[in-house]
Amino acid sequence: MKTAKEGKENTYQAVYDVVRAIPKGRVSSYGAVAAAIGAKSGARVVGYAMNCCFGVKPKVPAHRVVNSKGLLTGKFHFSPPEKMQELLEKEGVRVVGDKVQDFDTIFWDPMKELDF
Repeated sequence: MKTAKEGKENTYQAVYDVVRAIPKGRVSSYGAVAAAIGAKSGARVVGYAMNCCFGVKPKVPAHRVVNSKGLLTGKFHFSPPEKMQELLEKEGVRVVGDKVQDFDTIFWDPMKELDF
């Protein structure tokens, strides 16, 4: 039987695998990543995983995960908070007022892009 810690680690690993698949210059949402791992109402869990991914190898591009409206709600987990926007802009993503521009165009849906 799995312990709670093992279950959390497996869930986080599944999240990290999906997030690593997001291409440069594209973004996904917490909810879309959650749906891809079979946790449709698990957007908050994805957020927790993103908060814990710094230092994980191979690297997890947490800056590519935003909320369902394209807002950089996770920016306060970056140091400094402006780093999330800087990383996105370095990949060609336009951000204005903490919101990804052309969100519908650059949104990456793992359920459509990955073989599930």
